[in-house]
Amino acid sequence: MPKADLVVGPEAGIGTRLDVFLADRIEGLSRAQVRKVIDAGGVRVGSYARKAGYKLKPSDRVHVEYELPEPEGALVPQNIPLKIIYMDADVIVIDKSPNLVVHPGPGHPSGTLVNALIHHFPEVAKVGHEDRPGIVHRLDQDTSGVMVVARSPRAWSFLTDQFKRRVVWKTYLALAWGRITASEGKLDWPLGRHPKEGSRMSVRARSPKRAETFFQVQRAFKDTTLLEVKPVTGRTHQIRVHLAAAGHPIVGDPVYGRKKEPREFPRIFLHAQTLSFLHPETEERLTFASPLPPDLEAVVEREMKLS
Repeated sequence: MPKADLVVGPEAGIGTRLDVFLADRIEGLSRAQVRKVIDAGGVRVGSYARKAGYKLKPSDRVHVEYELPEPEGALVPQNIPLKIIYMDADVIVIDKSPNLVVHPGPGHPSGTLVNALIHHFPEVAKVGHEDRPGIVHRLDQDTSGVMVVARSPRAWSFLTDQFKRRVVWKTYLALAWGRITASEGKLDWPLGRHPKEGSRMSVRARSPKRAETFFQVQRAFKDTTLLEVKPVTGRTHQIRVHLAAAGHPIVGDPVYGRKKEPREFPRIFLHAQTLSFLHPETEERLTFASPLPPDLEAVVEREMKLS
């Protein structure tokens, strides 16, 4: 992985935006590609992760780690199987499998949901952002469950606006460490980028944004609790960070979970169970569900036996 250590000097951009500075100094990276590296946590100024718009100061030391990206416009259709729950001329509702990245990025140039979409539905390639066509929301790589994709420009605009106005309703199933005594509750710590680890989110961010997560206990086991979780906002890693901050990290979470778990889990136990949105053409509210997949069903059965 290429690395670069750059020092800001009188000739090199004091007061310049971080993304502009890097695009000018690193051959082979466009400004858009630099932003992706920043968003992925590959850039630090001193000891801290900074946003693309950060204005550089005298003697700032910028440390960069990045992978050379695929050429612009190099999205390749790939015949990756998809489980389709529903589709029409405007939307495609998918039951996403675990281990499937939603769109290409650093470390995942292909083999993503987007590569599959433009193979099965070529028209999606011209919908929304060119580097992630059709995508209006995301699930983490190891999170399974229901997603909606826009199949037309009109649908993309309509769905994107719904997510911004928070009129899309989502529920997740999560298995968290510890026995949660309250039958329900709300977690509302503001979230933002971790001050030192830009790829992580944190409740101790320098510039946090409002985040709300509601939960209901479905079943308590010996040392874990099965939760139905409803995020009101849609911050990156919101459910994972909120539950970890509450002292109940999700089992199998390699980033925010326990460093040592008393037993093995196949992956993070986080599943997008239901998704409800207004249809772009009819404005009728549609609701779709995804059953708990077999690997997580097996975890629940084991937790029941241990209780």
